[in-house]
Amino acid sequence: MDLYIDTANLDEIKQAADLGVLDGVTTNPSLIAKEKIDYGKRLGQICEVVKGPVSAEVIAIDFNGMMKEGRERAKIAENIVVKLPSTVEGLRACKALHDEGIPTNMTLCFQPLQALMVAKAGAFLVSPFIGRIDDIAEDGMDLIRKIRQIYDNYGYETKILAASIRHPKHMVECALAGADVATVPFSVIQQMMKHPLTDVGLEKFLADYKKAFGG
Repeated sequence: MDLYIDTANLDEIKQAADLGVLDGVTTNPSLIAKEKIDYGKRLGQICEVVKGPVSAEVIAIDFNGMMKEGRERAKIAENIVVKLPSTVEGLRACKALHDEGIPTNMTLCFQPLQALMVAKAGAFLVSPFIGRIDDIAEDGMDLIRKIRQIYDNYGYETKILAASIRHPKHMVECALAGADVATVPFSVIQQMMKHPLTDVGLEKFLADYKKAFGG
């Protein structure tokens, strides 16, 4: 399972990249707004740090606007993936950009048929939002499992990118359900190598060594 970081903060991206396990980055207008920096400039900076896919979301919601923005974003770097909403207009733009050789990430996916349609249109990634589904008392992981089954049934190559991940348990469940990618905030990445028994065990090893040999 590939690991992406979901942020537009350059320091967080650099720290995650330094771990040696970061495969890509996802951004969105809300994350860029927090940074108070030109969207295109920040995308260029991110692509200098991370050579894997970097999702750049369009602001437009109409077909022509999405196409214009998508083409502009794709010129920033070779690893840009144009992020489009899972709407009728987004579906049209997905197919058109795919035909031009521009990869897309279809975001805000909340039901299996959206995932089926965007796969048929040639999407590179589809982003089901697990946490937001959990927020309305439904099961986000069930959506991942259904999309996995549909894609496996028919051999679709679109990758399932689990998004809106809130905690490490989501990560474990995504890996078990067969998500191809998970995008997470930096706080979750920091938690993924944490366990109290690891800390206790390390303290004991060091204490035993010092007791025997000093230092």
